[in-house]
Amino acid sequence: MAVMMVELETRRSVADLQSEIRELARARNAVILAHNYQRPEIQDVADVVGDSLALARAGAASDRSVIALCGVLFMAETAAILSPDKSVLIPDLRAGCSLADSITAEQLRAWKAQNPGAVVVAYVNTTADVKAEADYCCTSGNARAIIEAIPADREILFLPDVNLGLWLERVTGRKLKIWLGECHVHAGIRSDDIERWQAAAPDAEFLVHPECGCASQCMAFGNDKMKILSTEGMINLARTSDASRFIVATEVGILHRLRKATPDKIFEPASAEAVCGFMKMITLHNLRDALASMQHRVTVPPEIAFRARRAVERMVELG
Repeated sequence: MAVMMVELETRRSVADLQSEIRELARARNAVILAHNYQRPEIQDVADVVGDSLALARAGAASDRSVIALCGVLFMAETAAILSPDKSVLIPDLRAGCSLADSITAEQLRAWKAQNPGAVVVAYVNTTADVKAEADYCCTSGNARAIIEAIPADREILFLPDVNLGLWLERVTGRKLKIWLGECHVHAGIRSDDIERWQAAAPDAEFLVHPECGCASQCMAFGNDKMKILSTEGMINLARTSDASRFIVATEVGILHRLRKATPDKIFEPASAEAVCGFMKMITLHNLRDALASMQHRVTVPPEIAFRARRAVERMVELG
């Protein structure tokens, strides 16, 4: 009985916080955007849940004057670049990204100097000052379209994710110069995880994010059950697939949205350890506090935003 009372009180507390957050959002004229890797209770209170590209588009299209970005810092910077007239809030300024930290603007400038004339394609998981040095920005959902839009005779510098870059080489047939960065969460999902699940769940389809350390190897398996997809691609495929069971190789936060979108299907993580501590820094409490106090506003210096905007707008427009 005592355990049931605690669970009931916890549910009531979550519901009360969510109700308070919705009221604050209305009062602040705010739209709440949540990434697919956010905690379930954050996804449930958001106006829009999606991948980086979906959130970038939603923020730019919103008529609200405030964007509460439940994700990591580079996503809030991207929103600020696209919506300079809006107040962009992030509930916790410590919510960084190991992949974005793997290259600096200074390092990129040096790389460009070594490769004059090359086209620079920067993954969205980069800081604003790195985006300012790029020709194109992309997400995993439209990276292929962007690479294929660049003339075949142009050399391409792709950064910073090595696994996504290797996957792009395979699917486009283009030879890229690739920065050796990685997401520590996705890099931790290995071929061993996939092979173990293949033996345990031969009937399942595999949804694999191209940032994963196993993505290139998965393509080599020659198995039509292996799907290399962005998180938004995973949602779309799960809705239309005839399969009833899926093994999901990306950060575990996506499982909540997959299960809500298709409750009659089974979704299991390729690795239960694929948890991004930065994403999980966003809580109902600090989201509530951000809206209540209009705190942790994210801004990008105008000269950086001006230079980054072209690359980010290409990301939004293509794919």
